[in-house]
Amino acid sequence: MRFDVKNAIQSGKTVLGIELGSTRIKAVLLGEDNAPIASGSHDWENSYVNNIWTYSLEDIWKGIQDSYRKMAQEVKQQFGVTIQTVGAIGFSAMMHGYMTFDKDGELLVPFRTWRNNITEQSSKILTELFNFHIPQRWSIAHLYQAILNQEKHISDISFQTTLAGYIHWKLTGEKVLGVGEASGVFPIDLNTKNFNQTMINQFNEIIAPHNLSWKLEDILPKVLVAGENAGVLTEEGAKLLDVSGDLQAGIPLCPPEGDAGTGMVATNSVAKRTGNVSAGTSVFAMVVLEKELSKAYSEIDLVTTPTGNLVAMAHSNNCSSDLNAWVKLFDEFSKVMGMDVDVNKLYGTLFNLALQGDPDCGGLLAYGYLSGEHITHFEEGRPLFVRSSESNFNLANFMRVHLYTALGALKIGMDILLKQEAVELDVILGHGGLFKTKGVGQNIMAAALNVPVSVMETAGEGGAWGIALLASYMKNKSNNETLEEYLSHNVFSERAGTTVSPVSKDVEGFERFMKRYTNGLEIERAAVLNLK
Repeated sequence: MRFDVKNAIQSGKTVLGIELGSTRIKAVLLGEDNAPIASGSHDWENSYVNNIWTYSLEDIWKGIQDSYRKMAQEVKQQFGVTIQTVGAIGFSAMMHGYMTFDKDGELLVPFRTWRNNITEQSSKILTELFNFHIPQRWSIAHLYQAILNQEKHISDISFQTTLAGYIHWKLTGEKVLGVGEASGVFPIDLNTKNFNQTMINQFNEIIAPHNLSWKLEDILPKVLVAGENAGVLTEEGAKLLDVSGDLQAGIPLCPPEGDAGTGMVATNSVAKRTGNVSAGTSVFAMVVLEKELSKAYSEIDLVTTPTGNLVAMAHSNNCSSDLNAWVKLFDEFSKVMGMDVDVNKLYGTLFNLALQGDPDCGGLLAYGYLSGEHITHFEEGRPLFVRSSESNFNLANFMRVHLYTALGALKIGMDILLKQEAVELDVILGHGGLFKTKGVGQNIMAAALNVPVSVMETAGEGGAWGIALLASYMKNKSNNETLEEYLSHNVFSERAGTTVSPVSKDVEGFERFMKRYTNGLEIERAAVLNLK
């Protein structure tokens, strides 16, 4: 039974979540049952300016305002009311990157997004200094690289934050970050749920020769955990968000989070021994750990949940792009033969056929490396398909090998966690394009990871829903109710999903494929060197 939606809107019992992804900004308004009432989205793209991937401040605010306006317009059309207040608001955005401001609040250099791989020198130095893997996209790597490059602006830095933190600051005046987002800025101390003070001291020591006017703790935001109040919407913030002027000030905001954290919330995978995997153009898995890893791994990033629990992340640059290219080729073939086949039916038919293939793909081998792959140490990639004269070459095995290889690099990262570190997982929650054909992506993923894989009907709701749920948790939680309890009792208890358990012959087949995959990396390396 749905609640009285119109009354909930008028009385401010709704919550609003807005997430800025790399290609889309989305606003979602939730009712009292935490289900979406209305949404609005705005498409945008990054720009490559002076060798930097960036978004302008103008585009940021234009996109936020447009997505909010479209959401409010949908509310007006469906329910005949104008939004004047909501119960709580949350903002999230793509993690990492570099935004620095002077004492007057002016942006010092254009926003450098996570996509910029320009910090290799600082990444290596900081990883060695902290004995903790610092990826190139992390905010601290960007800051230290700017210092190493002796960029003019570094002496004027008064505040450093992320995209989500910047938006939150402008709307509330509060310089804060949720702990999950903060964990992609600088390493977190799991005991204090704050930036690691020992590492801050180490950083201050290595920058001391540069004689800067600030220390790292002076310019970083305050760290908050899920459920804490992160300020209220100011008069200026209300006008900035809703240009029509209808929205009132005083609405509480939850801590701003990153897209990794909101993905965990949206898939109900914030509890220990759970994880989620997002599989589309790229693929990444996030596993909530019970204890710290024994050492630092270049293949594994360590971040946290929005409540500050440790999360291991394995990220592969390449997943479904080459697979999609082959399906497109079959689509082209069908048209040449005079057959007009619906593309969704084509995907469904070919994907389901893959389940009929041999468990080890009949000896076939493929690499879907359209770009480089850091897990296997490739700066460039070449998509390849290879077979021997003894291979069982048929369409089922051809499709199966391209599904397997889409997860090949990810499996290397996950094997570090599941085999070397003996991390135990009860379930992985799957979302993304690879799971659209019912059952297929789940079966392949279960074979790859040897873990049950669940896909929920709400998996497509996305990060805007996830940050709205964090706003809802802040507003509606009962005393001492954890985020895990709130999500299980109030959000996911009646939401349907399907779970697929690993099949032993498929698990064994994937392991045989991975031996071939690992041994064949020399072929991929030769292709990179010789096929220009």
